[in-house]
Amino acid sequence: MQITINRGGENHGPYALEQIRELLANGTLQEADLAHYEGAADWLPLKDVPGLNENAATAPAVEEKSGPSTFPCTGCGGDLVFSPGAAKMKCPYCGAEVDCPAPTGDVLEHDFESQLAALETGATTTEVAEVNCEACGANNQLDVNQTSGECAFCGTPFVQQPQTANVLCPQAVLPFAVTREEGLGHFREWINGLWFAPNKLKQFARDISKLKGLYIPHWTFDSDTTTDYMGQRGVAYYVTVSDSKGNTRQERRINWYPAAGRVYLAFDDILIPASDTLPRKYVDELEPWDLPELTPYADEYLSGFQSESYTTDLRAGFNLAKDKMVPDIDQKIRWDIGGDEQRIHSKTTYYQNISFKYILLPVWISAYRFKDRNFQFLVNARTGEVQGERPYSWVKITLLVLFILALIGTIVYFANQ
Repeated sequence: MQITINRGGENHGPYALEQIRELLANGTLQEADLAHYEGAADWLPLKDVPGLNENAATAPAVEEKSGPSTFPCTGCGGDLVFSPGAAKMKCPYCGAEVDCPAPTGDVLEHDFESQLAALETGATTTEVAEVNCEACGANNQLDVNQTSGECAFCGTPFVQQPQTANVLCPQAVLPFAVTREEGLGHFREWINGLWFAPNKLKQFARDISKLKGLYIPHWTFDSDTTTDYMGQRGVAYYVTVSDSKGNTRQERRINWYPAAGRVYLAFDDILIPASDTLPRKYVDELEPWDLPELTPYADEYLSGFQSESYTTDLRAGFNLAKDKMVPDIDQKIRWDIGGDEQRIHSKTTYYQNISFKYILLPVWISAYRFKDRNFQFLVNARTGEVQGERPYSWVKITLLVLFILALIGTIVYFANQ
């Protein structure tokens, strides 16, 4: 049986009977919601759908977590931390190592509408402890009983009681593959390759030894799109024109014809940063990520690292994903219009079969101070790609400009001799 749900005048679904039971169990749906199934004469309260309450006792409950996990060493009692690139947990005190548990299951995508409804009705997901940095505004997730530390984003110390928040539990994670030492090496290579960098910066970079491992939140969205458009198709032709001296040339002109149609395009894994704490332009430049290597989420991967909860919610994330889809949709429309040139006057896009994943991606992050200014940089902890802020040597830039002007002046001088 396939059941369609109506909430706030909008239809959702259809869902199988077992899905309806799960959505009722986790609070996404209410028994008073209107429902319709094939063969029903009219809409009726969900609780009155035949067969819904049969075997309801066996319906799976939503797993709830409370707070971060710790992993004590069996040798000395210290906390085990994840060892990048080794898929092992290592004790920083006695050196004992244990294998991380093998991932179980697949990385599944959630239906967008049902999860959005769950969040809007206050469904419980997982509880995290966070501290908001007063200097940069970042939300830092804390370990059990932790009340002090340094902001992972700007390095500002904090001492305060954390606040708890209910958020979606991550579905997948890309574990750290680049070690701290390798991350520092990539940063120094990046500094050495910068044009117009101050000479002292390269010396200064050799003294930087502090990197923090951080998981930054991302959404990935899948969606099928249908776009209706109106525009014009331009067909080029050439005419011979003459100037006042009788010289002729070929001039390109366009005949425009009306065009309208519908195009279909499917999108997979549109990646959207779920936080604005770090400059979005630098986070975007850390791509590409090896998303096929995503591993089902397990607390072990976060041991020894910090993470941030999403501050860009699910709906806002999908709106950003829509913006990323626009160039591909426009390209498909232009291909559909054909001709030599195209104009798009209007378009309306409909989104179907929307699904998403909430994932954590690993970066090494640090900030350095140079001549009374702070500069932040990020290292993709899967590929070693480095992005960040950098200072410029205006002396070097000025000397280059003067050299170019002198070169142009020399060329002009000899050209006039």
